[in-house]
Amino acid sequence: MKLKSKAFINLVFKAVGLAMGVAVTVLCIIKEIEPTSAFIMTGIGLTCLGISQFTLSNENND
Repeated sequence: MKLKSKAFINLVFKAVGLAMGVAVTVLCIIKEIEPTSAFIMTGIGLTCLGISQFTLSNENND
């Protein structure tokens, strides 16, 4: 059970990171986002992807 929840959380972080990247790209193309908001959204996405990588590397080391 614990492994399934860790895998699900890892998947959610990856999905949020991908979604933020796609959202920023689309909103920039249609000129519906301010640069400050785009940087914040990109930062959130990168943070989620970073957390995903850290949890993945910690599982491999154990």
